[in-house]
Amino acid sequence: MMGLARDLEAALDLVTESEKVTIVSHIDADGISSASILERALMRERIDAGCLFVRQLEPFSIRQIPRDGSMCVFLDLGSGQQNLLEAHGFSRDRVFIIDHHVSQPCRDPYREVNALAYGYRKFSAAGMTYLLAKEMDPDNVEFAKLAVVGNVGDMMAREDLGLTGPAREIVKDGVAHGSIRVMERDLNCYGISTRPLHIALSYMDDPFVPGISNNSGGVLRLLQRLGVPLRNQQGDWSVWEDLSDEHRRLITSAIAQQLLANGKTHERLLTENYIFLDEARRTPLRNAGEFATLLNACGRWAKPLIGRAVCTGDRGGAYREAEHMLKHHRTVIRELMEYILDTGAIELSHLQYLHVGGRFPDTIVGIGAGLALSRLKREKPFLVMCRLPEDTNVTKVSMRTVEDVVRRGADLQAALVEAVAGCGGEAGGHRIAAGAYIPAEVEEVFVHQVNGILAGQLDKTGACHR
Repeated sequence: MMGLARDLEAALDLVTESEKVTIVSHIDADGISSASILERALMRERIDAGCLFVRQLEPFSIRQIPRDGSMCVFLDLGSGQQNLLEAHGFSRDRVFIIDHHVSQPCRDPYREVNALAYGYRKFSAAGMTYLLAKEMDPDNVEFAKLAVVGNVGDMMAREDLGLTGPAREIVKDGVAHGSIRVMERDLNCYGISTRPLHIALSYMDDPFVPGISNNSGGVLRLLQRLGVPLRNQQGDWSVWEDLSDEHRRLITSAIAQQLLANGKTHERLLTENYIFLDEARRTPLRNAGEFATLLNACGRWAKPLIGRAVCTGDRGGAYREAEHMLKHHRTVIRELMEYILDTGAIELSHLQYLHVGGRFPDTIVGIGAGLALSRLKREKPFLVMCRLPEDTNVTKVSMRTVEDVVRRGADLQAALVEAVAGCGGEAGGHRIAAGAYIPAEVEEVFVHQVNGILAGQLDKTGACHR
């Protein structure tokens, strides 16, 4: 931590001594929450700050960055694009990077604080930005909630079933502040604050529960047998968060028994959920996972500024528009998932793949792949390709897998990075979810390269073979 503390202090001097700061951030939940934290912290210091959100840092988007002498702070991107920054003439004394992706080797690196440099593999850009904001002013502890959203949104809690390391310390800050409640050993289920109970349980996929997952009828029979009411006293659908402790224990125990009866482990049944006590019940802002999804919906449908407004406290027009974006987001993702399932994936020895052409926006194909995976062969990573509307010569690749496959040795980020090395593309992400951009003419060769790399990563039990 000493190296990090020293680097944060140096970063603080750089940023706070600037008359104007231009924040350039990614469009996902981590990027939007990072930008919101830094912008609000700078406003408190009376430093002029503006935000620019980009889908990726590449020659077209980099030309949108104003050259007005301001300090450019890159959030959740920049580490892997330093040669691009240099090629476009960005001065090293006017750039600072806060990131958690692999840093690109370059002749003269830009200044940065990168989670990986301090050994933090499960720490997002929002977490690092929060530490900088807290260094500015201890009262910025109120932004712990947004840092948790960024960490959860970037899947930092998924592998360990809860945030760990410095990300867990931020949770403790939020608990002490009174804005966060930790639901320990809670059901590993998405939608605990908004989804009707029977729908939320039927969407469980980590672990996949035979008779429950993708089976709303099975869930309804289970709830009826347990005597759990489907509606509350006001006549609204029951949601997980509002259940009594007794009912939550009954359901969790019954699901554990269901797993054991089918010869499956229940080690991933329980997780930590993070409730935001200052947000209204039964809204997507109430817990970290759903808040992150709302921000992702805004960013992936070209409305990151709406997400930023919600993060900075707008619960009026911006929040209503964000809810609309979330509804639209879910509708299109459902259509994408149905298309994937109707079309079917092509199977290779160690992966399955599908090209959706230009039917769906490239910003959501990864999400659709993750959701569809629960209804495909979960033991094989799923790779989805799509065309980029602005450049048909480039193909976007998104890959998803499940924790069981990761534990056996799969690392999707490493696989894509290795595969793009020979074709002139670029890749990044995480072990469980990653993406790449490749030349369209190498699609088939690329897919088979990834398949071969996965074969080398995974064990030789044959479990991935047809």
